Amino acid sequence: MHYDCSMRLLAAFSFLVLLPLASVWAADDPFAAELYTKHCAQCHEQGADARVPPRAALEKMSPAAVLRALETGVMREMGAKLAISERMGLAALLGKAESTVVNQLANRCATSPALPASGSGPAWSGWSTGLNNWRFQDAAGAKLSAADVPKLKLKWAFAVPDATSMRSQPAVYAGRVFLAGPGSVYSLDAATGCVHWATEAAAAIRSGITVAPMRDRTLVVFGDVTGQVRALDAFTGAPVWRLRADDHPATVVTSTPAFYNGRLYVGVSSFEEVRSVTAGYVCCSFRGSVQALDAATGKVLWKTYTIADAAKPGKPTKRGAKTMGPSGAGVWTTPTLDPDHNVMYVTTGDNYSEPTTGTSDAVLALALGSGRILWSKQLTEGDAYNSSCPLADKANCPDTDGPDFDFGSSPILLRLNGNRRVLVLPQKSAILHGVDPDQQGKILWQAKVGLGGTLGGIQWGAATDGNRIYVALSDIGFTARTATGRNPDPQRGGGMFAFLADNGERMWMTAPAPCGNRAPCSPAQSQAISAIPGAVFSGSNDGHLRAYATADGKVIWDYDTVHDYQTVNGVVGKGGALDAGGPVIVGGMVFVGSGYGQWGGLSGNVLLAFGAE
Repeated sequence: MHYDCSMRLLAAFSFLVLLPLASVWAADDPFAAELYTKHCAQCHEQGADARVPPRAALEKMSPAAVLRALETGVMREMGAKLAISERMGLAALLGKAESTVVNQLANRCATSPALPASGSGPAWSGWSTGLNNWRFQDAAGAKLSAADVPKLKLKWAFAVPDATSMRSQPAVYAGRVFLAGPGSVYSLDAATGCVHWATEAAAAIRSGITVAPMRDRTLVVFGDVTGQVRALDAFTGAPVWRLRADDHPATVVTSTPAFYNGRLYVGVSSFEEVRSVTAGYVCCSFRGSVQALDAATGKVLWKTYTIADAAKPGKPTKRGAKTMGPSGAGVWTTPTLDPDHNVMYVTTGDNYSEPTTGTSDAVLALALGSGRILWSKQLTEGDAYNSSCPLADKANCPDTDGPDFDFGSSPILLRLNGNRRVLVLPQKSAILHGVDPDQQGKILWQAKVGLGGTLGGIQWGAATDGNRIYVALSDIGFTARTATGRNPDPQRGGGMFAFLADNGERMWMTAPAPCGNRAPCSPAQSQAISAIPGAVFSGSNDGHLRAYATADGKVIWDYDTVHDYQTVNGVVGKGGALDAGGPVIVGGMVFVGSGYGQWGGLSGNVLLAFGAE
């Protein structure tokens, strides 16, 4: 990089909060293009694993968002090797969308009453409404009956600046909606969408939001792409504490923390498997964990690895790639707590390299007080997989090559008639397992709903009303790899199912709606689902949010979120695919984020709030 160019960029850097980054560096600057070819094209141009976005997806981001990814986000390691002028040049080259400064958001609330010491009224203050992860809001909390669902209308829409995906599930507490975007957190009024506060975060937020009411203050807690767990004051948005969940540089926190009795319980995973697409990378050394934190201070009270032994050099693969292991078994999901038995249940991911372990693709039972593993039950053996496996050369792929049947869904704990208990485990294998938590995970029943696979099976979460288990099927497929990424197959994936919780008998199945003329489009239903008495809500990759009658699976409400919105905060709003964090139902309102620019899906940036009329 020429010296005079570097000085010009550094001088302009202080004005980035006011000017679009592209104004200080032309988007087709030849030096930036050379940097991209040297440092980025190997992954983003070769049609790698779907976890690696193609260049076309990066161009839907703003320059500020790309720069944030290079400096504090998932690409921070690569960015650390570059000068600030080089990072800015790449950001201007790739980022095409207009950027909006959070502090310039309109529609501030006229007043912001203090939050109560304990929640008043209904809430959805974590991944689920309770410690057992039912994703079910009872009648008192929902204030929305199945008869009201067909009357749902859009009340307001809020657009998150710089967002292309709305993956973080919001929380609703004391009449406020706490919402996370790429590097920003908002406190909104649940009834109107006005802004109580907005704050910048250091990195893109990966988990859902958890509200933790303490004796002297209420916190909002979340995890991000840098592996940090952060707590903000829920009334002001001021930072309270932060903790790096693991020393491994590829650490991420997708697990929405579970709050109970002054403690936070959170799982830890990583994107190290994506690094395997880089030639010469020795895969892999990360191992998943779960930990208990003091909610007031962020102090680690205990930490338990899902793999007992740290990785060490292993034998080369049959293709000659150097390896380390064991690795992987990350915890992507929210722990399920059982205070009556002093136990916590977590599901784990696959191994990234060999040797495989008995705690991957498994459910683990841990003592709440100490984190000691009480027992584990593996549901898929010998599953070692990383992002090199879909590539033509499979250079760093383990010899076992998958099948990548890890868990992206939390366990669901139920108590059945006769005081018998069942732990329900939705898996990417497309199998729904019912196991006995009182007999070390003994399998009680299993039900198959689809094909399963890397993006298949049951992705982000099922729901239950205590008698039936409701499941949405992903099984997203792709037609071809192109220069702009992978095109979703409009003929593959999707469907809703209901099963009896006591024996796994299927009660009904509803086929997915066709995509029609929409492109790109997939009928896959990857998003976590949510239920109220008589109705279950499921978002689809086709952009539709649908409600199904729990009695027979009939669609009783359908809203197409894919269009432009006039938003309450004045930022351009666009709807897109629905994925990851699911609908949140509180006090007669349904809140859902629309937009998911991964896997060839339609990007978007809106939080939608529906109410019955």
